Amino acid sequence: MPQTPPIRLGVNIDHVATVRNARGGRHPDPVLAAKIAIEAGADGITAHLREDRRHIRDDDMARLKAEIDKPLNFEMAATEEMVAIALRTKPHAACLVPERRAEVTTEGGLDVAGQRNVLAPRVAKLRDGGIRVSLFIDADPHQIEAASSLRAPVIEIHTGAWCNALADGDSARSAAEWDRIRTGVEMARRHGLEVHAGHGLNYQTAETIAALTDVVELNIGHFLVGEAIFEGLGAAVRKMRAAMDRGRSSSGARS
Repeated sequence: MPQTPPIRLGVNIDHVATVRNARGGRHPDPVLAAKIAIEAGADGITAHLREDRRHIRDDDMARLKAEIDKPLNFEMAATEEMVAIALRTKPHAACLVPERRAEVTTEGGLDVAGQRNVLAPRVAKLRDGGIRVSLFIDADPHQIEAASSLRAPVIEIHTGAWCNALADGDSARSAAEWDRIRTGVEMARRHGLEVHAGHGLNYQTAETIAALTDVVELNIGHFLVGEAIFEGLGAAVRKMRAAMDRGRSSSGARS
């Protein structure tokens, strides 16, 4: 019987920068946070350079690329400015996400089906620049088909609606959202896409979704930075790594 492959953990360090920017100066340093996360077991680092620079800044991206020894995932809006920065920075991957100035955090997946003509040349530029392109989308068949048609090798499924339903105690809604995620993952793999997932995940939900063996990476940030206040960032990352490994191991035990 083939061994179930391990699942990767990408740690998003945006909100370390949020704390720094609240007061100005250089502390706490998101690059140091990235190094601590890697030492604790993170397989990569994610950072979102927003158009308004509300947390991560341009020099943070340059320093991350220069100073960390694991893959850098550059979250970005699908704009010409961000494409140009990504091509200069040369991260391992670029994850295209929707972005609104008024939002507190990303509110849903990218409308790839509705924005195909805008996205296609930008995906092509990044791909031609040697950057692995990921599209952050809802687990919707139309969006998955559109992502496949753009020749982006990776999708990241937005898990926020499922996590919110669980937090609200809405069992019917959470069951429906979970089924949508599970079905979307299966469909994406049939289309030859590599599947990542993220948004709103905590120890329990990360353990659950890690049992889906076609999901190869989880990207988690806000929860880990919040937990770091109470137990330290390294401890929180190690605890998340253990939860994900338990979920992945349980999938092997059932197969």
